[in-house]
Amino acid sequence: MRVWGLKNCDTCRKAVKALEGAGYPLDYVDVRADGVDAGDLARFHAAFGDALVNKRSTTWRGLSEADRTGDPVDLLAKHPTLMKRPVIEHEGRLTLGWDAKTRDIWLDQA
Repeated sequence: MRVWGLKNCDTCRKAVKALEGAGYPLDYVDVRADGVDAGDLARFHAAFGDALVNKRSTTWRGLSEADRTGDPVDLLAKHPTLMKRPVIEHEGRLTLGWDAKTRDIWLDQA
């Protein structure tokens, strides 16, 4: 299982703790420290659309209107912390965030 997130994100830490507790071996990608591969960003955007961009973040609020209206994949490549997180991938399945539905998907399968 591969997880993309931020090491200092509370939601990501909760997800990692729960997934490890469920027995998943994790490959963690810190989007700030490690970056996100362009191919992965394109796949994530194809799967989640504009929901991939966290428009409630302080980074988003600091962007110019021109940046906000640009291509979301280019924007996320430039500012990877704008990505909603965590993105979780396992056996060809992708999920975004760590809400009750996502928890049920991964923790019921464990």
